[in-house]
Amino acid sequence: MSDSTSPTTTLQRLRTAFVELPRVEREWVTPLDPASYGTARFLLLRGLGLIYLVAFYALNQQLYGLISSEGLLPAGVFLEKARLYFGEDATPWLRLPTLFWFGASDAVLYLTSYIGLALSLSLLLGYAHALQLFVLWVIYLSFNGIGQVFYGYIWEILLLEAGFLAIFLAPFGRGPTPPSTAVLWLYRWLLFRVLFGAGLIKLRGDACWWDLTCMEYHYQTQPLPHMLSWYWHQLPPLAHKASVLATHIVELVVPFFLFATRRLRHTAALIQLVFQLFLILSGNLSWLNYLTLILCLACFDDDFLRRLFPRQLQRYADAGLSAERGSGARLAIYALCIAVFYLSSHPIENMISPKQVMNRSFDPLRLVNSYGAFGHIGKKRYEIVFEGTDDVTLGPDAVWHAYELPAKPGDVNRRPPWVAPYHYRLDWQLWFAAMSNYEKNPWLVHLCYKILRGQPSALSLLAHNPFPDKPPSYLRAELYEYEFTHDRREHGAWWKRTRLGTYLGPLAADDPKLTEFVRHYGWKVIPTHR
Repeated sequence: MSDSTSPTTTLQRLRTAFVELPRVEREWVTPLDPASYGTARFLLLRGLGLIYLVAFYALNQQLYGLISSEGLLPAGVFLEKARLYFGEDATPWLRLPTLFWFGASDAVLYLTSYIGLALSLSLLLGYAHALQLFVLWVIYLSFNGIGQVFYGYIWEILLLEAGFLAIFLAPFGRGPTPPSTAVLWLYRWLLFRVLFGAGLIKLRGDACWWDLTCMEYHYQTQPLPHMLSWYWHQLPPLAHKASVLATHIVELVVPFFLFATRRLRHTAALIQLVFQLFLILSGNLSWLNYLTLILCLACFDDDFLRRLFPRQLQRYADAGLSAERGSGARLAIYALCIAVFYLSSHPIENMISPKQVMNRSFDPLRLVNSYGAFGHIGKKRYEIVFEGTDDVTLGPDAVWHAYELPAKPGDVNRRPPWVAPYHYRLDWQLWFAAMSNYEKNPWLVHLCYKILRGQPSALSLLAHNPFPDKPPSYLRAELYEYEFTHDRREHGAWWKRTRLGTYLGPLAADDPKLTEFVRHYGWKVIPTHR
């Protein structure tokens, strides 16, 4: 074997190539984007820490009622069914990546959520490391895999994709390292897909986006309006039309300038910041708009941001700007760019397809996703209201008392609460269920079953229990149509509603069909105590 082809010579050439990478980056990459991004990285990672903290806190608070062994959709039961579905010869963890294949007891679920909380808090407070971001991403991906319908939202996959990119933005190794400009460009590509995908799905999804009338309905029919939504709804039709037109411009035209010159990029990002603030002021969309706002930070360089923030913060942000990235870190970033380039083919194909779908992941790790929001706007608002009675015998004179949930409309006199970026998963899912039927939402029947048995796990998801001493004799789910009032001074209420009929029930706790339904899905049968 000649010396030029020996393994030793090959390794020497590879080593030399990695040593030369910083020089190549200075000669070819830097002229394309010569700015520094220490402050942008500092703010982006701390903002991501805040979103992770909110997400893990919401998970921790609702875990008991949703996916614990006592929850509406127990994680353990789901994983058992998934293992049977995948078969013995398959490797389930490749198709459903989650740490909880090794164990999904309540103790494990809570311990993992507390680890996520601790790592999120440390990120928010200023400590950032690639390994820390990797563990955060793995934990949240694991919960996403077992969350089922309660984790099927746009902000879940957006947090996972943004969190994965943050692994490569954070410092590697022990010492400080400079932020990678390439990773910041990948964040801009993510921001573009979020915005442009949302704009395209609107044009393809509903005629009201073409005739500019969607906003005449959106504020009162969106999943969880807050108190300001009522005021937005009162605007005149011309203002609503102008709002729709502005939305089209911001989502379909402005995103292209995220890849333009420095000044145009800054202008486009500022427009998006203002747009996201307006969305935050219009309704509860969990942390979607907050996280999108944080992604905009990737568009601003240090020269711009240093005008807005104190020098003390700049000193923290500047740590590592003069250092050199190690060869391992550079290799990881190049591999990331290649992977994103390859995986972007499916989202691009989905965006240009006339059959575009919203919020689709094309790989089990949720690395590069397709996004979209409000492709269809409902013209009417339907709400499910749970009611119970103490009467032993049902009749026309039975007295029914309503349960209240934390964020969804119920009592017409209650002010719609502002809860975002916190996310009430049951409230949100009931918005979808009201447009369908209980046969397609078996978890809703399970909720009724648990309420009839006074189970603390189900009651923990409610804001008001009208039967604090003992469960009701019967429970029913009524379907209403809700509308915002036009003048609160006249009506004294935020909502007016019309009963449409019974959605489910009445159900009795000792109904054998209800017990059989629960047993059919593999859920825990609870003895009746009266």
